[in-house]
Amino acid sequence: MPELPEVETVRRGIAPHLEGARIVRFEARRADLRTKLPSQLAARVTGRRVTAVRRRAKYLLIELAPRSPAGAEVMILHLGMSGRLIVRPIDATPPGKHEHIAFATDRGMEIRFSDPRRFGVLDLVALDALDADPRFAPLGPEPLSREFTPEFLVQTLAGSRTTIKAALLDQHRVAGIGNIYACEALFQAGISPRRLAGTVGQARATRLVAAIKDVLSRAIAAGGSSARDYVQSSGEAGWFQHSWAVYDREGRPCPGCDCGGSVKRVVQAGRSSFYCAARQR
Repeated sequence: MPELPEVETVRRGIAPHLEGARIVRFEARRADLRTKLPSQLAARVTGRRVTAVRRRAKYLLIELAPRSPAGAEVMILHLGMSGRLIVRPIDATPPGKHEHIAFATDRGMEIRFSDPRRFGVLDLVALDALDADPRFAPLGPEPLSREFTPEFLVQTLAGSRTTIKAALLDQHRVAGIGNIYACEALFQAGISPRRLAGTVGQARATRLVAAIKDVLSRAIAAGGSSARDYVQSSGEAGWFQHSWAVYDREGRPCPGCDCGGSVKRVVQAGRSSFYCAARQR
């Protein structure tokens, strides 16, 4: 599933084409994805101007200007497991088999959403109801925000008996981190994914917060990781998978140090964790 860097890369790719543009055509070629599409979605979206394209956790938020009788609304989009959002000039190219959603702007560009597994989500809600939406209200801070500090991390982990790896994947503690980047950040910080979260004190939290911010920033700069289905909005693959230190590197020597260890794989709560037991404590 695309994680924060992939969704942020897509956001940056589509924002210049959407912000300030008017949606002149909207097509939904099926009535549902993972969930049912909103009623009369095409009529509610067509003619609206896009005021902003934002991201919260792993969701894209496309804000639409008010139009009587509707106030400002937000189109919520989640890529799911296999979703792709591609920007292209409007032409006569027929839709692909799995291109379920398409909308065009008055700037001559078209956004096509393909989702072979149909685990994606597209919804439309009032902007002033967004913060209270059950998908967003419980979320923790963004890991690249000023609010995500070592002090916050120590506080949110205090007394926790879960592992630090599971805690990083808990979107109520911090929003947007997934399996790949949790593994990479823990390796960079020298912290075992098996360590109990409640034992992460100030020193380890300081290293971990810095590692999370660095890993995510580098991944965004590289266009994300194209491990399976993900591509950027241009259709190009991301490049950060070539920079993975431990993820999916089981059996290889520990990179970048002389600890003599090798990358191991352990399953935690059904997810694979990759780490070096000699380096990470």
